[in-house]
Amino acid sequence: MPVKTIQVSENVLRTNRQIAQQNRAGLDAAGIVALNLIALPGAGKTSLIEQTIRSLRNRMRIGVINGDTSAAGMDAERAEKAGAIAVHVNTAGKCHLVAGMVRDAMARLPLQDIDLLLIENVGSMICPSSRQLGSHWNVLIASTPEGHDKPYKFPRMYGGVDAVVINKIDLLPYVSFDLNYFKGGVEALNRGLLTFPLSCFSGLGLVTWFDWVESMVATGDRGFRQRVLAS
Repeated sequence: MPVKTIQVSENVLRTNRQIAQQNRAGLDAAGIVALNLIALPGAGKTSLIEQTIRSLRNRMRIGVINGDTSAAGMDAERAEKAGAIAVHVNTAGKCHLVAGMVRDAMARLPLQDIDLLLIENVGSMICPSSRQLGSHWNVLIASTPEGHDKPYKFPRMYGGVDAVVINKIDLLPYVSFDLNYFKGGVEALNRGLLTFPLSCFSGLGLVTWFDWVESMVATGDRGFRQRVLAS
């Protein structure tokens, strides 16, 4: 009698996708625009979240879901101090958030009091690429000290996001980072991708990022991920 093989990975991904669709429906019903922020550790996710909250908190209501591999909730506390409503998610060592974790975090947030939801994913460039969360925009944060080869090393990640932030642009004179080479790799994988060169430290380029985020919330623009999730 032949042995039956269960495709566990496919079943897990299918279940995750279904929960992500439910998350999306909940966000849409509440009128929330959600951004999933992905990066390597140290790229500046939390710093960008802090800067975004401080700049926009008087113009919109902001919620944050912070994912981390431990119970340490320092990043969520930083978001709260900046002026957001924040929930910390302990992934218990897992290198990414999944839709079920986001669903549980959303249940702890007053969605009726939120216009913009920033989801701080776990610091990784591999695991998050295969897990939909229900967010409208997937934003990858790179930083100049990481090197300009990351689009070539992580093509799946760079090919599947909706925008790229290049943080720590003020360090260009001091690090080996070829901006044109980096952008060339991004363009080859994701033609016409929105790119935001900026520095959370010096403030260079942050206004352009703030304006874009504000316009997404003001217009209710939920991006082309809307169609991808629905398919």
